[in-house]
Amino acid sequence: MNCINMAQIFGDFLENLPSSQEYLIVSFSPSSVSLQQRWRNNGLSADFLADYLSSFLTCKEEQESDYLIKQAEAKDAISYIANELLENAMKYTNQLSSAPISIQIHLIDHKIIFQITNSVHTNAVVKFQKYIKELLAFDPYELYLRKLEDNHTQEKEAGSGLGFLTMVNDYGAKLGWRFNNFVGKSEETTVTTMVQLAM
Repeated sequence: MNCINMAQIFGDFLENLPSSQEYLIVSFSPSSVSLQQRWRNNGLSADFLADYLSSFLTCKEEQESDYLIKQAEAKDAISYIANELLENAMKYTNQLSSAPISIQIHLIDHKIIFQITNSVHTNAVVKFQKYIKELLAFDPYELYLRKLEDNHTQEKEAGSGLGFLTMVNDYGAKLGWRFNNFVGKSEETTVTTMVQLAM
């Protein structure tokens, strides 16, 4: 059966990234180890990505103390965002899929661009896209406060919805998503989340 790729884009998603000399791509197989074990390693993976990429950040005209402060701030932002992206991908990936979870991090013109791709069950796509539309339509700070209040009154199973909002509010990140639904594989959609962070 032929598969046709039907793509949908939301937010600030760059289809064709400019070329970059500094980047790192890490892939995980969702079935190689248990999700619980993988979850414990997300922080380690995020810290590795932050350590690796922050070593390429340079500030030629600043004093070394200012540079070290900015490098530490960048490392913190990279680690937080990478950890959130990995946790979401592990949590929501289609466990029946053999497609890997892949995270890419690029340093392009004073901007760090994260891309994480994972497979999601088609049934989860509508709910996720509804959340994305809400996130793009409302003031991020007001939505953050509303989500905090909602999380206080609802069950934890619903998911907090705070990770993306924290990226926007605390780090000034731009968010984008691409959904690829492969007609002919009706149970599987891949989602690529992009986070752009100015340095």
